[in-house]
Amino acid sequence: MRGLKVLAAGLLLVASALMAQEIPAGTVIPVMLQTTLDARKAKVGQKIEAQVMQDIPLSSQTRIRTGAKLVGHVVKVTRPSAASGLPGLRGSRIAISFDRLMIGRDEIPVTTSLRSLASMMEVFEAQLPTNAIDDYGTTPADWVTVQIGGDVVYRGNGTVMTDGQVVGKSTIGGAVTAKLIASRDRVCRGAAADNDREQALWLFSPSACGPYGFADLKVVHAGRQDPVGQIILAADKNVHVPGGSGLLLRVTSASGHSSTGSPSGVSSARPALRGPS
Repeated sequence: MRGLKVLAAGLLLVASALMAQEIPAGTVIPVMLQTTLDARKAKVGQKIEAQVMQDIPLSSQTRIRTGAKLVGHVVKVTRPSAASGLPGLRGSRIAISFDRLMIGRDEIPVTTSLRSLASMMEVFEAQLPTNAIDDYGTTPADWVTVQIGGDVVYRGNGTVMTDGQVVGKSTIGGAVTAKLIASRDRVCRGAAADNDREQALWLFSPSACGPYGFADLKVVHAGRQDPVGQIILAADKNVHVPGGSGLLLRVTSASGHSSTGSPSGVSSARPALRGPS
């Protein structure tokens, strides 16, 4: 009982510290979607939830803890028609917005944009060791895993590598931190809003950008530009993003949007977002 009281007091202190400050723009929030997004069934105003999957350090004293909830709602839905998927005919769309971070009973207003998202299968595979099957019984300290986006995690020496270069750090448990790297096609940028700190990336690579593991999904608008905070997904047929999918979000200043134009359709065959995120 005493342990529970100490834990509750700790969470209260964390929440109070966060309430006293805004979450810095540019902060990355890695989450697992708890609500399935389906253009056939979604309703405007429907509540959506996602869970923070890795501790997010904000300063030496404060952090967003694993398990915190990000809450939002469906903004707009365009349902698929019988003609969806045919050349020249519009498919479906769903627009969502996350606007509250829940820590216990406290809520903190937040505006986020989307940098990357991954299917439930991509999330699952990124947690499996790539070692030979005989090594699966060893401790996680021996595991080598591959992040969404292709970077390799060597838990034994705590490094994340791409093309022979160390680009991040990893714990034995698999928590990954790194500074964001611009995607190779320069569509997704690195640091944003002068926030060049190492970010909590969970299962994503520092250069991960756009959708992974979806056969028919496009990011039409990432939410960094007007309408700020609104994420719009589209598909030639039905937009369907199951609960258990991963999202890499970034805190965006509602008043600091860019004038470079909105992102427009990019297919998952070439994972990217138009307009740096």
